Amino acid sequence: MSGRPSASRRTVLRGAALTPVAGLGLAACSGGSGGGTPATPTAPVVLGAASDVSKGGAELYEDHNVVVSRGEDGSLKAFSSICTHAGCAINKLQGTTLVCPCHGSEFDAENGKVLRAPATVPLHPLSVEERNGNIVAGPGA
Repeated sequence: MSGRPSASRRTVLRGAALTPVAGLGLAACSGGSGGGTPATPTAPVVLGAASDVSKGGAELYEDHNVVVSRGEDGSLKAFSSICTHAGCAINKLQGTTLVCPCHGSEFDAENGKVLRAPATVPLHPLSVEERNGNIVAGPGA
């Protein structure tokens, strides 16, 4: 036998019991790239009617993890709605402020900038355009 103390049966069982719980916590903050909806569109996607986003407003397209805002001049901007802090999908839009459900980070949907920590990196910008009366976002849009 070696001179090292061995773990007791209780210590081993306690560790085994906590492992799935830790995994659930990590999954809740993952970026969602495990076979479901991609973190951001990988090809141009039609998000909805161009009339869905009014001047000075924003619309969250949760199915595609995209937020689109329209400036007062009518121009469109789009950003990934995946939080840059821990990779959580943002599911709440209050006016033009995105609120992350995991740790409370807030982002401006008009420019992608962080409004409230813990995130420190702005949202990832996406290409966006109006095409045939629809909003299309993603590479090649």
